[in-house]
Parts: sequence; C-alpha cells; structure tokens
Amino acid sequence: MNSKILIQNAQIYTPSEVLADGWLRIEEKRIAAFGTGIPSSSGDDLQVDAGGARLIPGMIDMHVHGAAGYDVMDGDAEHLTAIARVLAHYGVTSFLGATWTAGEEQVRSALDAAYKVYGEKTGGAALLGVYLEGPFLNPNRAGSQNIDKIQSALSDEMIHRYLDNPLIRVVVLAPEFPENMRLINECVRRGIVVSAGHTNAHFEDMLIAVERGVRQVTHCFNAMPPLNQRQPGVVGAALTMPELRCELICDNLHVHPVVQKILYQARGADGIILVSDSTQCAGLPDGEYTLDHRLVSLRNQSLRLPDGKLAGSVLTLNLALKNFMQAVNASLFEALPTVTLTPARALGIAHFKGAIEVGHDADLTLLDADMNVVWTIAGGEIVYQA
Repeated sequence: MNSKILIQNAQIYTPSEVLADGWLRIEEKRIAAFGTGIPSSSGDDLQVDAGGARLIPGMIDMHVHGAAGYDVMDGDAEHLTAIARVLAHYGVTSFLGATWTAGEEQVRSALDAAYKVYGEKTGGAALLGVYLEGPFLNPNRAGSQNIDKIQSALSDEMIHRYLDNPLIRVVVLAPEFPENMRLINECVRRGIVVSAGHTNAHFEDMLIAVERGVRQVTHCFNAMPPLNQRQPGVVGAALTMPELRCELICDNLHVHPVVQKILYQARGADGIILVSDSTQCAGLPDGEYTLDHRLVSLRNQSLRLPDGKLAGSVLTLNLALKNFMQAVNASLFEALPTVTLTPARALGIAHFKGAIEVGHDADLTLLDADMNVVWTIAGGEIVYQA
C-alpha cells in the first residue's frame, strides 16, 4: 500500500477554517502536513488531484446495526467486515456496531465477532467497538426491539456478564428504573458512555441520571415521549442539559426537518451526533425482508413493521448530513462536527480522530458539491473510490 499520499487542489475543512486550494500529505497512516498553494516535493508514492472537491475528516457513525443484507447480530466476523466496506462507500471511516435486545447468547456471539474484527484491516471503515442497545430498556418504548427480551439490570452478576467485554463503548438504558442506576454507576466506572433511550423517563429522572453520569440520548425524539408543557421528559432534558449529546436520525422520517432545526437552535452542532441507525436493509432494493425474525417492508427508503412502526432506518451518513444541512440551513462547515468531532469527543478519541490536524489518523472523506462521496481514506489507505 502507499505509505505517502499527497492530495492537492482541495477545499480542506479544518476545525477553524476552510482552506481553498489546499493540499494535504499522508505519511504512515497519519496526517503529516497540510496547507495551501503548491506543496514542497516529498517523494510521494501517490498524488491525487481533488478537482476542487471538499476534503473533510472521515465520518464517524456511532450507531450502525447493519447494511447490505448483513447485521451485527449475525455474530459473524465476515459479515461485520462486509458492513465496514459498505460504510466506506458513504464516507464513514469508523463506526460502532450496534446490538439489539436479544438473548445473552446471541449478544455474546455478536460481541465475539466484533472482537475478531476490532483492530484488523477491513478494507473499509474501522470498527471502534460495540453499541449495546438493549436489553435494559422500557418495554413500553420498545419500538422495533423485542419486548420479550427486555429486562432491567437485576443483579451485579448480570451487569458484569454484559459489561466484561472490553469492546463495549456505549450502553443504552431506560433511567427511570431504579435497578438500572447500578448499571449507570458501573458503566461510568469503566469509562463506558451511558445513553438514555427507549425510555419513558420524566425530566426529574433525567436530572438524577445525568448527575449519575448519563451523557447521551439515543435517537432523540424517537422511542420516548414527546415534549409536554407540564412534563418535559427526556426531550426537555435533551434540549436544555449541556451535559447531554443528542443522537439524531436525519432521514426526514424519524424526525421532521422543523424538529431537527429546533434541536440545532437549542444545542448547536457540538450537542448533536448524527447517526444512521442503519439496519441490514440499508443499500437493498424495495421489498419484503426479515429483521430479527420479523417481517419488515422497505418502500421509498422507509422501513416498517407490519403495524406501520418504523423498524430502524436505511439511511447513510452522507445523506443524513445533507438532510440536516438543508433542515437547519447550515453550511457544511457549520454542520460538519455532528458527524466528526462531536462523536469523537463523545467516545473520548478526539485527540486522534474527528478533525484534520497534524498527527491525527489519516481518516478522510472527499465530497463533491452534492455531498456524494468521491474518495474515502481510512487509516491512510484508500478504501473507496467512486
């Protein structure tokens, strides 16, 4: 593989400004230098003319269940690798593989597969770890989750059985159940991000949960009560508590564009993390599919259960960013942290991912004027070319 890559004639999106007529040099999987004008010769193995396209940090998708017919819950390392390669087509250079509520044996199988892929070259996006979505949820806000498998954190032994895998980066839970408080404590002790989701929590519950260490809201506005003038609930907490970062699914089905704008006006790009929440149906044609042993229907980018409930998404992160920019009337520079620096900060990896900085990992995405992905570079290697 090329050890030195020089990208020229690009608009480079740094944390502080956009550099026109920019160049960037990659050496040994890291960003070695960047600037404007004509770079000095350095014996580069490959030179790329970006043609004026926009060079941004590689996008980070914190909430991915699957794509192209493959699911994290398949418990198959090859399937995870296939998901990673598909994600690179859409500018994603790193991601968390998300589980769903299932029996412990099936969850453990998914974790074992992730362990085999973690740290390995995928030829696509890098797997950063696992996003544990379930079973510690509220059955009354299950959404497309399996209600029969939902439970609270009933014992320390149970908590350790789930958390002892070192790849778990995020745990989703319903904070209104007192039993789940011990789970929050243990996650915080281990440095695992705790996210409130699939929940009926009141605002008062969220005050306690945030004090304990909850720092994120899973797919904000979905699988939780709507904002009420007398009981602001989780949505009220998301809109007003600076400790919380809010996931947002911007397919314009899960959250109306006007509501996206309300969240942006309240929290800004530093408080919002765009996620795909994509299922195995992402990238597949319209039709009938089976998702967790249940029939789902895909029509016009809308994935639904037979009762009409949304069953996750088929969204890609570059499209989510495009939709978000249009909804909130923001430029790429203004909206970009929602898919780069904000998730990196949430995961505690902003010192080497999420921004174009010298010494950071060479995770880069080249976008055309319509937000289509031209190139994806992950770990200094070209993993996708349009």
